[in-house]
Amino acid sequence: MNRTPGSMIVAAIILIISLFTSAVPLSAQSPEVPVEELRNTAPKVFLDCGYCDRDYFREEITYVNWVRDRVDADVHVLMTDQSTGSGGREYTFAFIGLGACAGLDNTLTCASGPNDTSDEVRRMQVEVLERGLFPYVVKTPIAEFIDLEFREKLQPTSIRDPWRFWVFSVSADARLSGEESRSSKSLDMNFSANHVTPQWKVRLGLSADNDKRVYSYEEDGVLETITSISKEKDLSFMAVKSLSEHWSIGGWAEAESSTYGNVDGYFSLAPAIEYNVFPYSQSTRRLLLVRYRIGWNHANYIEETIYEKMEETLFNESLIVSLQIREPWGTVSASAEGSHYFHDLSKARLELRGDLSFRVFKGFSVEIDGRYDIIHDQLSLPLGDLSLDELLLQRKELATGFEYSISVGFSYTFGSVYSNVVNPRFGRTRHW
Repeated sequence: MNRTPGSMIVAAIILIISLFTSAVPLSAQSPEVPVEELRNTAPKVFLDCGYCDRDYFREEITYVNWVRDRVDADVHVLMTDQSTGSGGREYTFAFIGLGACAGLDNTLTCASGPNDTSDEVRRMQVEVLERGLFPYVVKTPIAEFIDLEFREKLQPTSIRDPWRFWVFSVSADARLSGEESRSSKSLDMNFSANHVTPQWKVRLGLSADNDKRVYSYEEDGVLETITSISKEKDLSFMAVKSLSEHWSIGGWAEAESSTYGNVDGYFSLAPAIEYNVFPYSQSTRRLLLVRYRIGWNHANYIEETIYEKMEETLFNESLIVSLQIREPWGTVSASAEGSHYFHDLSKARLELRGDLSFRVFKGFSVEIDGRYDIIHDQLSLPLGDLSLDELLLQRKELATGFEYSISVGFSYTFGSVYSNVVNPRFGRTRHW
């Protein structure tokens, strides 16, 4: 077949175009390259949580850049949690804009149930993170690849509950361990009933612990045996009524026995009132509580006490001030509690607690924990000296004027600011 010069030229052009397009890499024709380039403009997110599945979050939310220090971040996500009346947990996510996003802040919450699996909880948390991060993502070109779905949020008690928000729990734990010269048996049983609504918090608890330890040793060719038995029982009840965003009123009732505390039967009733400087609705971020309690106490002792008592009825009072704050710079909690008996003001106790964790500069954090107790109210101490066995095995309470502990530590992390990559091979922890 004869071809004209014009048709041959057209055929040559088509051949050149087809060869050129076939030589272009597939990646250049794929939309993945533009998306990957847009990743460089995505918001930088610093996740601040005490315990959460960071790897799962990074795997599920890939359209932001996860960074390891808030100094490099566009948004600081502060995640806090607290227990709910059902036995689950309420999670609060505070989204704090930094740098160019300063002033763009928001707070979202979600709640898990007592029977939710860890996977169900983390999937719920991812949904909240995605909603909270969208206002920051929408300011970047990568937002065109994001879809949102509207869901109605209900109040925590806006449901017909045949249990009327009561949650019951029963548990038992039996343990047996030993070796040639030592054996141990223990049985712990617990029961609890909890009722929590915005207006009321009611808790009932019952526990019983029994522990038996047997030690064998040879002395002067004779096999000796030491048997140590410890028993504790406790029944407690607490009821709290919400009065306002700052005031609550309630009280405790308790009955217990303890071989360690030389108490055959201890009974107490203690009404209390509490004031929170900050609204209770902000409790996951900050608390400043002042609580006053006055109590009636009756005790029957197993052995005669150092004050030559086998039983007594006393009144006491206590005042506690507690501060808890969690902010982007770190966390701090501190408390001071003072108490005394009315029959003898010298029978008093002062308990001081403090925990501080803060970032000094990029990547460098300091942690300080401490407590100090001044103790002058050990009314149940048994008369007479403790045996060597009781002293070494710590089966009875020892006389003391104070207790203390302190720990100081720091951590420093440096290197790449990005933490987007997850590699689960050989596990997530190091084993040598």
